[in-house]
Amino acid sequence: MAVYSIRDLEQLSGIKAHTIRIWEKRYSLIQPNRTQTNIRYYTDEDLRYLLNVGVLNRNGFKISKIAKMSENEIAEKVAALSEVNSEHATQLDALTISMIEMDEYKFNRIVSTNIKQIGLEKTMLEVINPFLSKLTILWMTGSVNPAQVHFITCLIRQKIIVAIDQLPLKQDNEKPTFLLYLPEGEIQELILLFVHYLLKTRGNKVIYLGQNIPLDELQTPYKIHTPKYIYTILSPSFTKLPTPNYIDALSNTFPLAEVLLSGLQSTYEGNAANIRILDTLDDTIKFFDS
Repeated sequence: MAVYSIRDLEQLSGIKAHTIRIWEKRYSLIQPNRTQTNIRYYTDEDLRYLLNVGVLNRNGFKISKIAKMSENEIAEKVAALSEVNSEHATQLDALTISMIEMDEYKFNRIVSTNIKQIGLEKTMLEVINPFLSKLTILWMTGSVNPAQVHFITCLIRQKIIVAIDQLPLKQDNEKPTFLLYLPEGEIQELILLFVHYLLKTRGNKVIYLGQNIPLDELQTPYKIHTPKYIYTILSPSFTKLPTPNYIDALSNTFPLAEVLLSGLQSTYEGNAANIRILDTLDDTIKFFDS
C-alpha cells in the first residue's frame, strides 16, 4: 500500500493542499491517518476518493453536496462524466483512477468513447500522451507500483495494435519505407507502436521490428527492404553504449538511410549528416506530413 503526504495528494490530484485541509475540516471529506509521531498521511483509498471528488467538483458539483454522497454514488457519477466529458483534466483523472483500481472496464469506456468520437490519433495526442506524462510523475514519486503501470500500458498497447490491424494493407508505392525498432535494452514500445500507426494511416510501408533489437540484427531487414528512413527511440535509461557512440554507429552502419531519433534528452552534437532529431510527437507528425 502506498502512503501519501498532503503534498503528494496536491501533486497527483491537482487540488491545492490548503483546499484539501479546508475540505477535511469543514466537511470531513477525508480523515488522514497519523503516524506514532503524529505526522499526517493518506492511503490509496484516500487518493482514489479525492480524485473522484476532484472530477465532480470541476464539473459543477458543490463540495457540500459531494460530501453527502456515498462512495458508490460518487464513482457512478464520475464514470458517467468520464464517458461523455472531453475536458482533459476529467479524462486524466478518470484514467488515473482506472489505473490505480486496475479497472479494465472503466479504462475501456473512457478510451473507446474517445476513439469513436475523435479517432485514435487525437485520442493518443490529447488524452493518452498527457496521461503517460502524468504516469511518469506517479512512477517517479513512487505513487504507483509496477503491476499498475504494466496493467495500464498493456491496455493502451492493445488499443493501438487493434487500430493498426484494422488499417488496410494497401500502401502508396510513391511513399517511402520506414524501418521501426527499439534498441537492445529498450522495451517501452507504446510510442513506437503509435508511430507505426501514424505512418500506416499516411500510406507508408512500415517494417516493424519491435523492442530490444541489437544493432547488428538490423542489417538483414535493411538489405531486404532498403528503407529510406530508420526510426528509433533512445530513452534516458539507454545504457548499452554512450548515446553519441550508438548514434554514430547507427549512422555509419546505414549511411544511405536517414535516421530519425526521438526520446533524446539533449540534441545530438555529432557530425553525421543522416541523423535527424525529432524532439516531440508534434515534431514527428509534422515531419511525416511534410
